[in-house]
Amino acid sequence: MSKYVGIGYRKDFGSAFLESDILDPAFVEVAPENWVDVGGYWKKELSKVANKFPIYTHGLSLSIGSPDPIDWGFLKRIKAFIQEWDVQVYSEHLSYSKCDNAHIYDLLPIPFREDAVKHISQRIKEVQDFLGRKLVIEIVSYYTPVAAEMSEVEFINSILKESDCELLFDINNIYVNAFNHNYDPKQFIEQLDLSSVKYIHMAGHEKVSDDLIIDTHGQAIIDPVYDLFEHAISKLNEPVPVLLERDFNIPEMEELAIEMNRLEGICQKQWSHESCIA
Repeated sequence: MSKYVGIGYRKDFGSAFLESDILDPAFVEVAPENWVDVGGYWKKELSKVANKFPIYTHGLSLSIGSPDPIDWGFLKRIKAFIQEWDVQVYSEHLSYSKCDNAHIYDLLPIPFREDAVKHISQRIKEVQDFLGRKLVIEIVSYYTPVAAEMSEVEFINSILKESDCELLFDINNIYVNAFNHNYDPKQFIEQLDLSSVKYIHMAGHEKVSDDLIIDTHGQAIIDPVYDLFEHAISKLNEPVPVLLERDFNIPEMEELAIEMNRLEGICQKQWSHESCIA
């Protein structure tokens, strides 16, 4: 049977990840910044993982929307990592986290403007040319728009068209943004260029008040996000890999397996006639 759902590989798992059959992902995802230039014990552990599962990457530091120049030294290391580990997907965030050489941990929103579209699209094309592959860009959660001159979906579609990149379809982020900014997530999905979808993320969030959700990746996925996921993948022309994200407050593997199995069941329902994506 084809499998579609992967999991983020974390050092917290240790050897239990390989020694147990509780989790049986279609692939694993790593943040390349956490593994570039790693040697010794952890490189051996990653090698064991790579021998068993395809490796996908989700970057944290490209800062594609930054006004600063592209860090080509950093990208050179990423390219070497991608080649060494035969990485299937390199994804990043449609945001920025660096300005005037100051790095922050938050992913800052980019103004929904035509000049931002041109700036980011040009940077994406330069990165793609350097890496020799398409960049997969994630729709991020944001909590306030900044000097917007177009809608969020127009902004995303314009970047996809102008840069010819691919899309990381983060369903939880769409749910969070729709809740916080009072729009219909299904209507947003209907307007999005779904032909560019290469990859999907699914995660949990935390509702902190009646009108605010925070995208934490530290909770279990809730039923409305599962429902939105099923609606979203029913609109795709072909299967794509689906990742379960859990960045902190990590539960026992049995709990992660329950979420993975539920996602897998939805994928099988929609995509059972397709061939394996991994």
